[in-house]
Amino acid sequence: MSDLYTRIKEAADHIRQRCDTAPEFGLILGTGLGDLADRIEQPVSIPYGEIPNFVESTATSHHGNLVLGTVEGRAVCVMQGRVHFYEGYSMEEVTLPVRVMHELSAHSLIMSNAVGGMNPHHTPGDIGVIVDHINLMGDNPLIGPNDERLGPRFPDMSQPYDRGYIDICDKVALDEKIRLQHLVYVAVAGPNLETAAEYRFLRQIGADTVGMSSVPENLVAVHAGMKVLGLSVITDACFPDNLHPARVEDILRTANEAQPRLEALVTGFLREAPRP
Repeated sequence: MSDLYTRIKEAADHIRQRCDTAPEFGLILGTGLGDLADRIEQPVSIPYGEIPNFVESTATSHHGNLVLGTVEGRAVCVMQGRVHFYEGYSMEEVTLPVRVMHELSAHSLIMSNAVGGMNPHHTPGDIGVIVDHINLMGDNPLIGPNDERLGPRFPDMSQPYDRGYIDICDKVALDEKIRLQHLVYVAVAGPNLETAAEYRFLRQIGADTVGMSSVPENLVAVHAGMKVLGLSVITDACFPDNLHPARVEDILRTANEAQPRLEALVTGFLREAPRP
């Protein structure tokens, strides 16, 4: 077995010993959004540090637990906080939890993140569904020898975010009276925020929002054949001609204020998503 395949199996076997839930959906809860895990029924929480081959999150507001249980009657495996490339971890370490979720039986991935908004039609506090992305992180978790047991050498990226899932999310947003934007997301390595010139460039190449995560996880999910739904909270306005210093506490406050609407979207999506 390849080293990666072995590490995935070791982590999944440990989790199965702690919990017999076979998840349908994997969830990654981003900045300021980890409390969504409180909605899980009959939860089993496992700190990342106790799972073989997992690394621990050092990011602000990321709890660092894997929580298994049910939400709206759907079995879920939830990352209560993610790990980031900018923390010094390799792409393989950042994305291993997604591969483990798939090994545990998850057929789909729901991701949330906090992003900077560059589209003048969007405002801080808006929630958006990701329809496409641009990878400017300077790395890719699929580089290197390919293990066909994990996915194909050249995964197709014509639909990185499932269009049927986007339609369901639109319906839930309409029912819940939540304003939902459609976004093109660009991922950069971080951890610094961008200069005015960089924001101008990112907007010109077609991005609505910018962040430091999510694309690596999307790539390995698509590689594994999982369907992906990406949700973003726009936490600050990044307009190059009117740029102000961003404060982490303001970003977290905006993300937290959006959390009830994000929870309504996710729980509504899980109610409406097709069942096998």
